[in-house]
Amino acid sequence: MSQKNLRNIPVYRKALELCRTCREIASYVSFNKDLLRLYESNSLRDIIANSILTDAILIPQKIAMVESSRSTSERLQNVSFINIMIRNINSYCLGLEKDGVKETEYINLLRSELKSFRKYYRKWKVSIK
Repeated sequence: MSQKNLRNIPVYRKALELCRTCREIASYVSFNKDLLRLYESNSLRDIIANSILTDAILIPQKIAMVESSRSTSERLQNVSFINIMIRNINSYCLGLEKDGVKETEYINLLRSELKSFRKYYRKWKVSIK
């Protein structure tokens, strides 16, 4: 499936929005403002921010893989992987709170964005089977 066709899929567009939100929040909460070098940091907050970014970037990639795959087992495996990444990002929000991020409104914003994405994800998941 081409990139142009992917942009017509609501869950893919929502995944890209989630990605942007995660990038902005990771940039805000991390001590290291170079997002490409977060993995080098020993700070728990930077490690969590890097994990949020990694999972958020993988979600649209996995949606694209599901849309382009003809194998049912591969599609189901990628759908399951997306579900795991959603749960992980929720867990990372809790980790940021435990690490002392004082601006919990940003964490709650990410949670609400995840909740919104999850609605699109559920509808899409039912339609692909």
